[in-house]
Amino acid sequence: MRSLAGAFAASALLTGISCVQAAAQEVPYLDDRSSAASLVESFYNAVNRKEFARAWDYFGDEKPAADPDAFAAGYADTAGVEVYTGAVASEGAAGSTFYHLPVAILAAQTDGSEKVLAGCYVVRLVNPSVQEPPFRPMHIEKGSLSPSDLAFDEALPESCPDAPPPDETDAVLEEARTMFLDLHADCEPGPDGSGPGEDQYTIPFRYSTDADEEPEREARLFRFYCGAGAYNENHVYYQYDETDGLREVSFAVPELDIRYVDDNVEGAVDSIGIIGYTTEATLVNSFYDEATQTITSANKWRGVGDASDSGTWIFRNGRFTLVRYDVDASYDGEINPEPVLDFHTAP
Repeated sequence: MRSLAGAFAASALLTGISCVQAAAQEVPYLDDRSSAASLVESFYNAVNRKEFARAWDYFGDEKPAADPDAFAAGYADTAGVEVYTGAVASEGAAGSTFYHLPVAILAAQTDGSEKVLAGCYVVRLVNPSVQEPPFRPMHIEKGSLSPSDLAFDEALPESCPDAPPPDETDAVLEEARTMFLDLHADCEPGPDGSGPGEDQYTIPFRYSTDADEEPEREARLFRFYCGAGAYNENHVYYQYDETDGLREVSFAVPELDIRYVDDNVEGAVDSIGIIGYTTEATLVNSFYDEATQTITSANKWRGVGDASDSGTWIFRNGRFTLVRYDVDASYDGEINPEPVLDFHTAP
Protein backbone atom coordinates (compact mmCIF):
# COMPACT_ATOMS: atom_id res chain seq x y z
CA MET A 1 0.00 0.00 0.00
CA ARG A 2 1.25 3.45 -0.85
CA SER A 3 0.68 6.02 1.85
CA LEU A 4 -0.82 9.48 1.74
CA ALA A 5 2.47 10.50 3.28
CA GLY A 6 3.91 10.25 -0.21
CA ALA A 7 2.02 13.32 -1.35
CA PHE A 8 4.54 15.58 0.31
CA ALA A 9 7.60 13.60 -0.72
CA ALA A 10 6.56 13.69 -4.36
CA SER A 11 5.86 17.41 -4.14
CA ALA A 12 9.22 18.12 -2.59
CA LEU A 13 11.07 16.13 -5.24
CA LEU A 14 9.20 17.76 -8.10
CA THR A 15 9.22 21.37 -6.95
CA GLY A 16 12.48 21.58 -5.06
CA ILE A 17 13.49 21.64 -1.43
CA SER A 18 12.96 25.39 -1.28
CA CYS A 19 9.22 24.62 -1.22
CA VAL A 20 9.46 22.32 1.79
CA GLN A 21 7.61 24.50 4.29
CA ALA A 22 4.84 25.43 1.86
CA ALA A 23 4.40 21.81 0.76
CA ALA A 24 4.31 20.60 4.36
CA GLN A 25 1.35 22.90 5.02
CA GLU A 26 -0.46 21.52 1.96
CA VAL A 27 -0.33 17.88 3.09
CA PRO A 28 -3.90 16.97 4.12
CA TYR A 29 -4.25 16.01 7.77
CA LEU A 30 -4.54 12.27 8.43
CA ASP A 31 -5.16 10.76 11.86
CA ASP A 32 -6.41 7.20 11.44
CA ARG A 33 -5.84 4.44 14.00
CA SER A 34 -8.27 1.96 12.44
CA SER A 35 -5.51 -0.38 11.22
CA ALA A 36 -1.77 -0.90 11.61
CA ALA A 37 -1.09 0.44 8.11
CA SER A 38 -3.24 3.55 8.56
CA LEU A 39 -1.61 4.23 11.92
CA VAL A 40 1.90 4.13 10.42
CA GLU A 41 0.70 6.28 7.51
CA SER A 42 -0.71 8.76 10.02
CA PHE A 43 2.63 8.80 11.83
CA TYR A 44 4.46 9.79 8.66
CA ASN A 45 1.71 12.25 7.80
CA ALA A 46 2.53 13.97 11.10
CA VAL A 47 6.24 13.91 10.23
CA ASN A 48 5.56 15.45 6.81
CA ARG A 49 3.42 18.17 8.37
CA LYS A 50 6.16 18.81 10.98
CA GLU A 51 3.69 17.95 13.74
CA PHE A 52 6.22 16.12 15.86
CA ALA A 53 4.17 16.15 19.06
CA ARG A 54 1.47 14.18 17.23
CA ALA A 55 4.05 11.84 15.69
CA TRP A 56 5.59 11.26 19.15
CA ASP A 57 2.21 10.39 20.60
CA TYR A 58 1.61 7.56 18.10
CA PHE A 59 4.15 5.53 20.11
CA GLY A 60 3.25 3.76 23.34
CA ASP A 61 5.28 3.70 26.53
CA GLU A 62 8.45 2.75 24.67
CA LYS A 63 9.36 5.96 22.83
CA PRO A 64 11.78 6.17 19.88
CA ALA A 65 13.99 8.86 21.49
CA ALA A 66 14.97 10.19 24.90
CA ASP A 67 12.46 13.05 24.75
CA PRO A 68 10.25 14.89 22.22
CA ASP A 69 12.95 17.45 21.39
CA ALA A 70 15.47 14.74 20.55
CA PHE A 71 12.81 12.97 18.48
CA ALA A 72 12.06 16.11 16.45
CA ALA A 73 15.77 16.81 16.00
CA GLY A 74 16.15 13.42 14.36
CA TYR A 75 14.06 14.72 11.44
CA ALA A 76 15.89 18.04 11.08
CA ASP A 77 17.38 17.00 7.74
CA THR A 78 14.23 15.28 6.44
CA ALA A 79 12.25 17.19 3.82
CA GLY A 80 9.53 14.57 3.39
CA VAL A 81 8.80 10.87 3.61
CA GLU A 82 6.96 8.40 1.41
CA VAL A 83 6.02 4.98 2.77
CA TYR A 84 4.95 1.63 1.34
CA THR A 85 3.31 -0.85 3.70
CA GLY A 86 3.08 -4.58 3.14
CA ALA A 87 0.92 -7.47 4.30
CA VAL A 88 0.27 -7.29 8.03
CA ALA A 89 0.57 -10.33 10.31
CA SER A 90 -1.27 -10.36 13.63
CA GLU A 91 -1.09 -12.41 16.82
CA GLY A 92 -2.70 -12.21 20.23
CA ALA A 93 -0.82 -12.20 23.52
CA ALA A 94 -1.46 -10.98 27.08
CA GLY A 95 -4.80 -9.35 26.31
CA SER A 96 -3.45 -7.49 23.28
CA THR A 97 -3.27 -7.91 19.53
CA PHE A 98 0.14 -7.28 17.97
CA TYR A 99 0.40 -6.37 14.30
CA HIS A 100 3.67 -6.88 12.41
CA LEU A 101 3.82 -4.49 9.44
CA PRO A 102 6.58 -4.52 6.77
CA VAL A 103 7.47 -1.05 5.49
CA ALA A 104 9.72 0.63 2.93
CA ILE A 105 10.60 4.29 3.37
CA LEU A 106 11.80 6.89 0.87
CA ALA A 107 13.13 9.89 2.78
CA ALA A 108 13.88 13.07 0.84
CA GLN A 109 16.63 15.07 2.54
CA THR A 110 16.89 18.84 2.74
CA ASP A 111 20.13 18.70 0.70
CA GLY A 112 18.27 17.09 -2.22
CA SER A 113 19.44 13.53 -1.61
CA GLU A 114 17.24 10.52 -0.93
CA LYS A 115 17.45 7.57 1.42
CA VAL A 116 15.66 4.23 1.18
CA LEU A 117 15.04 2.34 4.40
CA ALA A 118 13.20 -0.91 5.04
CA GLY A 119 12.07 -2.84 8.06
CA CYS A 120 9.06 -3.44 10.27
CA TYR A 121 6.78 -1.75 12.75
CA VAL A 122 5.04 -3.58 15.58
CA VAL A 123 1.66 -2.05 16.38
CA ARG A 124 -0.29 -2.96 19.51
CA LEU A 125 -3.95 -2.74 20.45
CA VAL A 126 -4.84 -3.56 24.04
CA ASN A 127 -8.24 -5.26 24.10
CA PRO A 128 -10.67 -2.30 24.37
CA SER A 129 -13.26 -4.36 26.25
CA VAL A 130 -10.95 -4.88 29.25
CA GLN A 131 -9.43 -1.42 29.43
CA GLU A 132 -10.22 1.09 32.13
CA PRO A 133 -9.90 4.87 31.76
CA PRO A 134 -7.84 6.42 30.40
CA PHE A 135 -8.35 4.45 27.18
CA ARG A 136 -5.20 3.54 25.21
CA PRO A 137 -5.82 3.48 21.45
CA MET A 138 -3.85 1.46 18.94
CA HIS A 139 -0.23 2.60 19.06
CA ILE A 140 3.23 1.85 17.68
CA GLU A 141 5.02 -0.49 20.03
CA LYS A 142 8.35 -0.32 18.23
CA GLY A 143 9.93 0.14 14.84
CA SER A 144 13.09 -1.18 13.27
CA LEU A 145 14.36 0.32 10.00
CA SER A 146 17.69 -0.13 8.23
CA PRO A 147 19.20 1.50 5.11
CA SER A 148 18.47 -0.47 1.93
CA ASP A 149 20.51 -0.69 -1.28
CA LEU A 150 17.36 -1.58 -3.23
CA ALA A 151 15.16 0.84 -5.13
CA PHE A 152 12.19 2.16 -3.19
CA ASP A 153 9.68 0.05 -5.13
CA GLU A 154 11.76 -3.08 -4.49
CA ALA A 155 12.74 -2.58 -0.84
CA LEU A 156 9.51 -3.64 0.87
CA PRO A 157 10.13 -6.81 2.94
CA GLU A 158 7.81 -9.73 2.25
CA SER A 159 7.34 -10.29 5.97
CA CYS A 160 8.67 -9.32 9.39
CA PRO A 161 11.17 -11.47 11.32
CA ASP A 162 9.64 -13.79 13.93
CA ALA A 163 6.13 -12.85 12.82
CA PRO A 164 3.31 -15.30 12.04
CA PRO A 165 2.18 -15.73 8.42
CA PRO A 166 0.60 -12.58 6.97
CA ASP A 167 -3.14 -12.15 7.43
CA GLU A 168 -5.34 -12.67 4.42
CA THR A 169 -6.17 -9.28 2.94
CA ASP A 170 -8.39 -7.98 0.17
CA ALA A 171 -5.65 -6.65 -2.09
CA VAL A 172 -8.07 -5.07 -4.58
CA LEU A 173 -9.95 -3.22 -1.85
CA GLU A 174 -6.69 -2.02 -0.33
CA GLU A 175 -5.50 -0.80 -3.73
CA ALA A 176 -8.82 0.97 -4.35
CA ARG A 177 -8.66 2.62 -0.94
CA THR A 178 -5.10 3.77 -1.53
CA MET A 179 -5.91 5.10 -5.00
CA PHE A 180 -8.90 7.00 -3.61
CA LEU A 181 -6.86 8.55 -0.80
CA ASP A 182 -4.06 9.56 -3.18
CA LEU A 183 -6.37 11.12 -5.78
CA HIS A 184 -8.97 12.60 -3.43
CA ALA A 185 -7.00 13.72 -0.41
CA ASP A 186 -9.39 16.67 -0.05
CA CYS A 187 -12.33 14.36 0.69
CA GLU A 188 -13.47 14.24 4.29
CA PRO A 189 -13.23 10.98 6.29
CA GLY A 190 -16.19 8.65 6.51
CA PRO A 191 -19.09 9.43 8.85
CA ASP A 192 -17.42 7.60 11.75
CA GLY A 193 -14.24 9.65 11.26
CA SER A 194 -12.00 6.58 11.04
CA GLY A 195 -11.06 6.74 7.37
CA PRO A 196 -12.65 6.53 3.93
CA GLY A 197 -16.16 5.13 4.39
CA GLU A 198 -16.76 2.56 1.68
CA ASP A 199 -19.30 0.13 0.27
CA GLN A 200 -18.50 -2.68 -2.13
CA TYR A 201 -20.49 -4.76 -4.58
CA THR A 202 -19.96 -7.66 -6.97
CA ILE A 203 -21.46 -7.33 -10.46
CA PRO A 204 -21.90 -10.42 -12.68
CA PHE A 205 -21.87 -9.55 -16.38
CA ARG A 206 -21.00 -10.57 -19.92
CA TYR A 207 -19.49 -8.59 -22.76
CA SER A 208 -21.61 -8.45 -25.89
CA THR A 209 -19.02 -10.64 -27.61
CA ASP A 210 -19.24 -13.42 -24.96
CA ALA A 211 -21.11 -16.58 -25.91
CA ASP A 212 -24.08 -17.61 -23.80
CA GLU A 213 -22.40 -20.83 -22.75
CA GLU A 214 -19.35 -19.01 -21.40
CA PRO A 215 -19.25 -18.40 -17.64
CA GLU A 216 -20.24 -14.97 -16.41
CA ARG A 217 -17.53 -12.45 -15.71
CA GLU A 218 -17.33 -10.55 -12.45
CA ALA A 219 -16.66 -6.90 -11.74
CA ARG A 220 -16.20 -5.29 -8.34
CA LEU A 221 -17.54 -1.85 -7.52
CA PHE A 222 -16.37 0.31 -4.62
CA ARG A 223 -18.18 3.43 -3.43
CA PHE A 224 -16.19 5.84 -1.25
CA TYR A 225 -17.65 8.62 0.86
CA CYS A 226 -16.27 12.05 -0.08
CA GLY A 227 -17.82 14.49 2.37
CA ALA A 228 -21.24 16.02 2.84
CA GLY A 229 -22.96 19.36 3.13
CA ALA A 230 -26.24 20.28 4.74
CA TYR A 231 -28.33 18.19 2.34
CA ASN A 232 -25.96 16.53 -0.16
CA GLU A 233 -23.49 13.68 0.26
CA ASN A 234 -20.68 13.03 -2.22
CA HIS A 235 -19.30 9.70 -3.46
CA VAL A 236 -16.47 8.47 -5.70
CA TYR A 237 -16.54 5.06 -7.40
CA TYR A 238 -13.87 2.56 -8.41
CA GLN A 239 -14.34 -0.51 -10.59
CA TYR A 240 -12.19 -3.62 -10.94
CA ASP A 241 -12.36 -6.46 -13.46
CA GLU A 242 -9.81 -8.88 -14.88
CA THR A 243 -9.71 -7.20 -18.29
CA ASP A 244 -9.07 -3.58 -17.33
CA GLY A 245 -7.90 -3.89 -13.73
CA LEU A 246 -8.71 -1.18 -11.20
CA ARG A 247 -9.73 2.30 -12.30
CA GLU A 248 -11.80 5.25 -11.16
CA VAL A 249 -15.26 5.43 -12.72
CA SER A 250 -16.03 8.58 -14.69
CA PHE A 251 -19.69 9.35 -15.25
CA ALA A 252 -21.05 11.05 -18.36
CA VAL A 253 -23.11 14.11 -17.43
CA PRO A 254 -24.97 16.46 -19.83
CA GLU A 255 -23.97 20.10 -19.92
CA LEU A 256 -27.17 22.10 -19.63
CA ASP A 257 -28.29 25.42 -21.09
CA ILE A 258 -31.14 26.59 -18.85
CA ARG A 259 -33.14 29.65 -19.86
CA TYR A 260 -35.63 31.44 -17.59
CA VAL A 261 -38.48 33.73 -18.55
CA ASP A 262 -37.25 37.32 -18.42
CA ASP A 263 -33.86 35.94 -17.27
CA ASN A 264 -35.32 35.60 -13.77
CA VAL A 265 -33.86 32.46 -12.17
CA GLU A 266 -36.58 32.63 -9.51
CA GLY A 267 -39.27 32.60 -12.18
CA ALA A 268 -40.58 30.13 -14.71
CA VAL A 269 -38.28 27.97 -16.82
CA ASP A 270 -38.35 28.86 -20.51
CA SER A 271 -36.23 25.99 -21.86
CA ILE A 272 -33.61 23.39 -20.93
CA GLY A 273 -31.19 22.22 -23.60
CA ILE A 274 -28.20 19.90 -23.74
CA ILE A 275 -25.20 21.59 -25.35
CA GLY A 276 -22.62 18.87 -24.72
CA TYR A 277 -21.36 16.31 -22.26
CA THR A 278 -18.72 16.27 -19.56
CA THR A 279 -17.52 13.59 -17.17
CA GLU A 280 -17.62 13.67 -13.39
CA ALA A 281 -15.72 11.59 -10.85
CA THR A 282 -18.01 12.58 -7.98
CA LEU A 283 -21.73 11.86 -7.73
CA VAL A 284 -24.14 13.43 -5.25
CA ASN A 285 -26.52 11.40 -3.06
CA SER A 286 -25.77 8.33 -5.12
CA PHE A 287 -26.65 4.65 -4.67
CA TYR A 288 -25.92 1.40 -6.46
CA ASP A 289 -28.91 -0.93 -6.94
CA GLU A 290 -27.76 -4.54 -7.23
CA ALA A 291 -31.11 -5.72 -8.64
CA THR A 292 -31.06 -3.34 -11.61
CA GLN A 293 -27.27 -2.88 -11.80
CA THR A 294 -27.72 0.88 -11.87
CA ILE A 295 -26.18 3.83 -10.09
CA THR A 296 -28.50 6.74 -9.43
CA SER A 297 -27.71 10.24 -8.17
CA ALA A 298 -29.97 12.99 -6.85
CA ASN A 299 -28.36 16.40 -6.49
CA LYS A 300 -30.41 18.98 -4.57
CA TRP A 301 -29.71 22.54 -5.67
CA ARG A 302 -31.09 23.76 -2.36
CA GLY A 303 -32.33 22.16 0.83
CA VAL A 304 -36.04 21.94 0.05
CA GLY A 305 -35.22 19.90 -3.05
CA ASP A 306 -37.53 21.76 -5.41
CA ALA A 307 -34.63 22.40 -7.79
CA SER A 308 -32.41 19.46 -8.60
CA ASP A 309 -30.85 17.14 -11.13
CA SER A 310 -30.65 13.36 -11.09
CA GLY A 311 -29.04 10.71 -13.25
CA THR A 312 -29.19 6.98 -13.88
CA TRP A 313 -26.22 4.99 -15.16
CA ILE A 314 -26.69 1.34 -16.06
CA PHE A 315 -23.94 -1.28 -16.05
CA ARG A 316 -23.75 -2.99 -19.41
CA ASN A 317 -20.95 -4.45 -21.46
CA GLY A 318 -18.53 -3.92 -18.58
CA ARG A 319 -19.09 -0.21 -17.96
CA PHE A 320 -21.59 2.34 -16.67
CA THR A 321 -23.60 4.18 -19.33
CA LEU A 322 -25.78 7.24 -18.78
CA VAL A 323 -29.35 6.29 -19.73
CA ARG A 324 -31.48 8.95 -18.07
CA TYR A 325 -31.10 12.47 -16.72
CA ASP A 326 -33.83 14.52 -15.06
CA VAL A 327 -33.79 18.20 -14.16
CA ASP A 328 -36.04 20.40 -12.07
CA ALA A 329 -34.72 23.90 -12.72
CA SER A 330 -37.55 25.87 -11.13
CA TYR A 331 -37.29 27.26 -7.61
CA ASP A 332 -41.05 27.14 -7.15
CA GLY A 333 -41.37 24.99 -4.03
CA GLU A 334 -42.66 22.05 -6.10
CA ILE A 335 -40.75 18.85 -6.82
CA ASN A 336 -41.45 18.20 -10.50
CA PRO A 337 -38.35 17.01 -12.41
CA GLU A 338 -38.56 16.30 -16.13
CA PRO A 339 -36.30 14.09 -18.24
CA VAL A 340 -33.90 15.88 -20.55
CA LEU A 341 -32.40 12.58 -21.68
CA ASP A 342 -34.12 9.19 -21.54
CA PHE A 343 -32.85 5.97 -23.10
CA HIS A 344 -34.08 3.91 -20.16
CA THR A 345 -37.87 4.19 -20.17
CA ALA A 346 -39.92 2.12 -22.57
CA PRO A 347 -42.15 4.15 -24.93
